[in-house]
Amino acid sequence: MRTTANVTFAMPSRSPVSALSTRIPEGPLGLMGASMRFGRNEEIYGEDEPAEFLYQIVTGAVRTYRMLDDGRRQIVAFYLPGDIFGVEAGEAHLASAEAVNDSQVLVVKRASAMARAELQRDLSKQLWMLAVRELQRVQQHSLALIKSADERVAGFLLEMAGRCGSSASVDLPMSRQDIADYLGLTIETVSRTFTQFAQSGMIALETSRRVQLRNRVALGRLNA
Repeated sequence: MRTTANVTFAMPSRSPVSALSTRIPEGPLGLMGASMRFGRNEEIYGEDEPAEFLYQIVTGAVRTYRMLDDGRRQIVAFYLPGDIFGVEAGEAHLASAEAVNDSQVLVVKRASAMARAELQRDLSKQLWMLAVRELQRVQQHSLALIKSADERVAGFLLEMAGRCGSSASVDLPMSRQDIADYLGLTIETVSRTFTQFAQSGMIALETSRRVQLRNRVALGRLNA
């Protein structure tokens, strides 16, 4: 167990931890956390495990997912630098979390954050808003899954561009299979839709992961 002036926490045992605690950069919580590194596809926590920590991404990307009864993987969300994940209404995680690529994550003991929130109104409000945003994200994702393949892919590209703060291009850390599992499509459908968008001039595929948005208006019409 490690103690700082702001928060006391016990580190998860899954990965090596840096020797020093690190302040979460530009995050809404302003807590002290332990820096942990996860390799590509390394598990951060599993479904139904105790939700003892909050996590914020410094570098890299994380996906949360569930395995369906038929063996298929359903990706619930992607998290990018600055995002906080691991927020749960109950005491256990409803999904597993994995690093999409090599990632640095800051970890804060959930109980310590909640204890501070009882004394600090601003922190309590921030935690509440974080939970509300998670609920909104789940609702928006559920609505997206009833759209056509073109609409889902267009919406995904615009969402990622917005989250990356770019209007011209977006670097996708995730694979086509990840995107397919997030959008409820097959990888063939995702790849075919990307190709169709490129042929129509809406996007340009600079690399397999870097997408230039050439016609945001047309993408927006599809996503409307």
